Parts: sequence; C-alpha cells; structure tokens
Amino acid sequence: METVEASTRQSVNLPSRVSRQVRAIAKTKGLSSSKVIADLVEAGLAAREREKERFFELAEQLGSSTSRGEQKRLKAELARLTFGD
Repeated sequence: METVEASTRQSVNLPSRVSRQVRAIAKTKGLSSSKVIADLVEAGLAAREREKERFFELAEQLGSSTSRGEQKRLKAELARLTFGD
C-alpha cells in the first residue's frame, strides 16, 4: 500500500514568466499548477543533491590522483561546480 506524505501549504511568489511556464506545463500534462511546482521543486532538490555527491566524488579523486594533468582537470571541474561556468 502506498504511503501518502503529508503536505504543507506554502505561498510563493513566482516571476510572471515562470508562472506562465508552470501553467503551460500544468495544462499540457493535465495537472494542477501546485503539483507542477511541487514536482519541479523536488527535481531541483534532487539535482542539487546529485551535484553535491559529484563534488565529493571529484574531491576524493583529486585527493588520490598523482597525475598533474588529472589534478588540473579535476580542479577545473570542481571550480565549475563551485563557481559556475
């Protein structure tokens, strides 16, 4: 039997462009805007967690690397994850 997680009502302000996109997705998928927003937030949180895991994976590789070229590549990748492109 599937367990339903309790939800909490949250009020958020979205830029009008984002709000239009959310409504368009909701209409296309036959969902409520609230459900679309919740799905997008969950996807964003999962992506953030994956980035965090990738960062620690790269840091561990950097710590064990003996190749200068590999170290440089790993440092560049860590910098990109930390500071963006």
